[in-house]
Amino acid sequence: MTIRTVGLDLAKDVFQVHGISATGRKIFNKKVKRAKLLTFFETVLPSCSG
Repeated sequence: MTIRTVGLDLAKDVFQVHGISATGRKIFNKKVKRAKLLTFFETVLPSCSG
């Protein structure tokens, strides 16, 4: 399933990240620590890391 929209709730140490498909279906909803945020996006969105 392709991620169409990513939402990111900014915080000091722990971010809430969610991904939604083109049809509006929730693909993921996770808490990610600041230190792991870049690694998380590199693994979830490999085609966007250009």
